Amino acid sequence: MKLTIQAPVLREAINKVLSVVDKKNSRPILTNCLLRTQGQKLELIATDLEVSAKIILNAKIDKEGSFCINSKNIADILRELPNDDVTLNVDNNNLLNLSCKNINYSLLISSADEFPQLSFQNQTTEFRLKTKQVSHIINKTSHAISTDETRLYLNGIFFQVTDSKLRSVAIDGHRLALLDTNEFIGENKFLIDGVIVPRKGISELKKIAETYPEDDISISLDDSFMFVNARNEYYLSIRLIAREYPKYQTVIPAKTTNRFHIDRNAILNAVKRIKILSNEKTNGVKLNIQPGELTISTNHPALGQATEKLPIAYEGKGTEIGFNAKYLIESLSVLNENDVTFEFNN
Repeated sequence: MKLTIQAPVLREAINKVLSVVDKKNSRPILTNCLLRTQGQKLELIATDLEVSAKIILNAKIDKEGSFCINSKNIADILRELPNDDVTLNVDNNNLLNLSCKNINYSLLISSADEFPQLSFQNQTTEFRLKTKQVSHIINKTSHAISTDETRLYLNGIFFQVTDSKLRSVAIDGHRLALLDTNEFIGENKFLIDGVIVPRKGISELKKIAETYPEDDISISLDDSFMFVNARNEYYLSIRLIAREYPKYQTVIPAKTTNRFHIDRNAILNAVKRIKILSNEKTNGVKLNIQPGELTISTNHPALGQATEKLPIAYEGKGTEIGFNAKYLIESLSVLNENDVTFEFNN
């Protein structure tokens, strides 16, 4: 195998797939990435068997072939190379000769036959989403993904089609984030019951959306995987979490009796200030809601107390509610609107 490619192009591609590479070293071959040629294209593939990524690059191919190489090692080398053409040449001794200008490396490689066989497409269940929508969904809901490994079914975002909308839900047991997306193209039988995309898959999905901010991406599903295709040059395969998602609808009240309106920045900044004197473990702050006025307060036995009053549009009865300030800050931070509404029953 022999090919020539620009160092910045290969460097960028390797860095994209590096986050997919298996960090736990469960199988030595999974610390490698697979490079293989097809026509005048170079395919770069990495996997940990849960999330897989494939990037297709233009290259000058003199001789076709394939090999596996340690992902971190090749990334470190490319990081230090000048922005010039790089030549990759595999000799008969299973060595990769990498050269750039007057710099030469001889690198040990493994056979491509040891690398897992991966699939990146299921065209029968395809639908499309704008990358802006994907970024919007992830930015609005990912803060509520659980990090508790004992409750695997909460370690991702739940996607479901409901009333012709794509619904995205994240729960960590303390809070819930839900977003309905109106515009998406295509019907999908797997989304009727819903699928759970794991945290690592969400992270890679966000990376694809940020790489192509003005594009659509194609998404397809089967019983076990979500397949993502951007421009026929950047592919993902994400193993879904095979668990039943909680009945999240039961924790959202059908109707609320009380509500108040407030400027988002005003309450966000106030909670940040009051949180400074809250308990380090609970981050507890108290909201005292009265007609026309909201008082945010906290009391720390070792440090002191803090209060701040804000004007609000509210005409109901007086109520006190305790919150984790960190959760309030994260929820308010992902909203774009100036006016926010708090609704509650008791």
